[in-house]
Amino acid sequence: MKYIVLLRGINISGKNKISMIKLKNILEKNNYTNVITYLNSGNIILESEFTKEEIANNINKIIKDTFNLDIPVFVTIPSELERLLNNCPEWWGTNNKEVYDNLIFIIPPTKYKDIYNAIGEPKEEIEKIKELNNYVFWSFNLKNYRKSNWWVKTANTDIKDKITIRTANTVKKLIEISKK
Repeated sequence: MKYIVLLRGINISGKNKISMIKLKNILEKNNYTNVITYLNSGNIILESEFTKEEIANNINKIIKDTFNLDIPVFVTIPSELERLLNNCPEWWGTNNKEVYDNLIFIIPPTKYKDIYNAIGEPKEEIEKIKELNNYVFWSFNLKNYRKSNWWVKTANTDIKDKITIRTANTVKKLIEISKK
């Protein structure tokens, strides 16, 4: 079965450095097949007979053993992600250059209410959120992002290791690559 694997917070400003080429080779040596990485930010498409939970735990262990990093891992299947995008809010993913569209992936066992309780209400005039199936569509005004409530708190609260965030374009590209 084909999976999309997202690593949280790697290769950002010189922190949590992981060579995606090295990781790809190690995954292939650990019985993952058709491994493809996209960008340097921890996006992987692979095939495996394991469950999502087994893959997340196994890749987390591989990263600990190889890179000495404890990196949260989110795993989904392309069809689930595609269904999600087919039901996105009308304001999300519109290619409006003044708005930055993201998808927040909530890493199990964390639930949306945990994230919302930690971050709070979005600032209505700057950002919008919409939860769907424990994912969060999140868009914010690019010019005023530093004034948004969610921008600061997604990186600076105790929930930061319970989520990983990708842009709308990255999510769409991952689905496209997974169809090849």
